[in-house]
Amino acid sequence: MLTAKLSLKSRMEAELHQLLIDIRRIGEEGKPHVTFGELFDDDQVANYYEALVGTLKSAKKRKLIDFKGQMLLKGAHDNVVITIAGE
Repeated sequence: MLTAKLSLKSRMEAELHQLLIDIRRIGEEGKPHVTFGELFDDDQVANYYEALVGTLKSAKKRKLIDFKGQMLLKGAHDNVVITIAGE
């Protein structure tokens, strides 16, 4: 069970790191932000994350990113801007 918890923690850390890379990759060059719709609709993002919304919530809780609201839903929040904190 301890191994499973460590594996889950390692996966989450990897996803948080990749999220910051993806925001920079998808956003306009030199700008550390992207809309939720752009992020959600990206093929690489769709294939990498097990639960994008959960990863976003975790990153916000850790103050790695910022966006309005608590949870983002496809369609309703496509235009919400997700910004890398401190950049």
